[in-house]
Amino acid sequence: MAHENSNEAAAITPPEQDRQLPIANVGRIMRRALPPSAKISKGAKESMQECVTEFVNFVTGEASDHCLQEKRKTMNGDDICWALASLSFYDYCPLLKTYLERYRYVEGERATRARASYNNNNDLITSEEASKNTDEIDIVSPKYDFFAKVNGSGLNR
Repeated sequence: MAHENSNEAAAITPPEQDRQLPIANVGRIMRRALPPSAKISKGAKESMQECVTEFVNFVTGEASDHCLQEKRKTMNGDDICWALASLSFYDYCPLLKTYLERYRYVEGERATRARASYNNNNDLITSEEASKNTDEIDIVSPKYDFFAKVNGSGLNR
């Protein structure tokens, strides 16, 4: 009977790997901060993965507590900014607010384009057709390198 309960607990708890940020993403961010010829060991990536995951959980937990105090169920980017400031990570706040404003602007532009993409018969065109002209606004790989600014290098890579 105790065996059945442990199986139920294992089914509810995600494996360790699923609770961490993807190591490929962590490695990609690490490579952007290093010279192109630098090599990164698997152990270094795994250590950074653990640290980054812990940091994200720490900040998110603070933001979640803030939302609970305000009796809200949905956390947003402003809550993350608030949590960073409350945890004394003041240097990150202006950069994150700038990124958040830019993200909201881009999403607003995409929504405007999607609303305007009805043809004359009031039939929706495909999302692929609606996003054809969004290449000039790219939040995923902006020309202004957010991470380089965070690292203080100011370099665009």
